[in-house]
Amino acid sequence: MHPNVTKPLRVVVEEIALMKEWMRSQRSRLEVDARDVQRNRSLDTVRVAGGALMGWWRAVTLDALIVGVLWFIGLELIHVPFAPAWALLGAVLQFIPTFGGMIALIGPVLAVAFSGHDEWRLGLVLGLYGVIVVLEGLVIQPYVLHRTTKVPWWASFLGPIVLGILIPFWGVLLAPPLLAVVYAFKRQAAREESLRR
Repeated sequence: MHPNVTKPLRVVVEEIALMKEWMRSQRSRLEVDARDVQRNRSLDTVRVAGGALMGWWRAVTLDALIVGVLWFIGLELIHVPFAPAWALLGAVLQFIPTFGGMIALIGPVLAVAFSGHDEWRLGLVLGLYGVIVVLEGLVIQPYVLHRTTKVPWWASFLGPIVLGILIPFWGVLLAPPLLAVVYAFKRQAAREESLRR
C-alpha cells in the first residue's frame, strides 16, 4: 500500500480505539451513576417512611397527653382518690391501642369502690371513661393524626375500622402508622409529579 493511504487509515484506527476507550469510560460512569440513583431512591424511601413514622409517633404522644389531661380533669371533678396518678397511668396506657383505655379504667374504679359505697361516683367514672373513649376515637385521634401526618380525617377514622374487619386484631394496631406512611408516599409522588411539569 501506498504510504499516503496507510497514514490516514492509522489515524482512523487510532481514533476508533480512542472512541472505544471513551465509550467504556462513559459506560462505567453511567453504571456508577445508576447505582448512585438507586441508592438515593432507597435512601429517599427510608427517609419518607421514617419521617411518616416519626409524625405518627408525635401524634400518638400528643393523643396520650390529651387523654391524660381529660382523665385528670374528670377524675378531679368526681373527687376520685389519687386522681393525678390515675390520670398519668391513663396517659401512659394510651400507647397501648384498644386495650390501654380499658386497663386505665381499672384503677379509678377500684379507688372509688374501695373509698366507700358510692355507686353514683362509680357510675360517673364509667361515664367519664365512655366520654373519653368516644372523644379520643372520633375527634382527638383523627384530628391529631391529620395535623401531624396530613392523613385525611376520614381515612384516620375509617382506616382502623376497615383494617380491623380485614385483619381483626392487627388491623386496628397497624392502621394509623400504615396510613401515615401511605399518605407520606402519596405526598412525595405528588411533589415529584409537580416538579416534572
